[in-house]
Amino acid sequence: MDSHAVTPSRWFVLRVPSNLENRMREKLVQRLKNEGLESLVPNVLVPTESVSEIKGGKKKVIQRKLYPGYLMVEMHLDDEGKIPEAVWFLIRETAGIGDFVGADRTPVPMSTTDVDRILAGMRKSDERPALRINFKVGDRVKINEGPFESYNGVVDEVNDAKGLVRVIVTIFGRETPVELEYWQVEST
Repeated sequence: MDSHAVTPSRWFVLRVPSNLENRMREKLVQRLKNEGLESLVPNVLVPTESVSEIKGGKKKVIQRKLYPGYLMVEMHLDDEGKIPEAVWFLIRETAGIGDFVGADRTPVPMSTTDVDRILAGMRKSDERPALRINFKVGDRVKINEGPFESYNGVVDEVNDAKGLVRVIVTIFGRETPVELEYWQVEST
């Protein structure tokens, strides 16, 4: 195979131990560099999304793994449309890296649609983190800010897209719905 010819690349999925995805990614990237094979494997990703959440009254943006226990690997294939042998053996012999998803010697590449959707989701979440509101309808909450500060109520509706929570509060003996920003309330 002519090492200068650029062959089409395809994405594959590798199984790795859960909670060790980043470590396995770094290990694989380092081994590819050491063997001079990084040009055949341009991308090794832990598919994640940025999620904004409130913990202890503080807003944090965290990276949440989309598929715990898996890595996405982009590889240039050989002239026969197979994973180059040197890359195949390096991956298979990397401690901690499990099997490819698919059949043994001929792993099934991801569909272009799935790859595009995941990569677009990762880019979008970097631009504007998705909100993760940790309340659900029926939860008892305390209002921490605004005109109804220190009132208790029950969550009636959660609007993730707008970051709003509607809470039913009893005011002067009457149940009243109050629309609040999600960070203005906490679980009781």
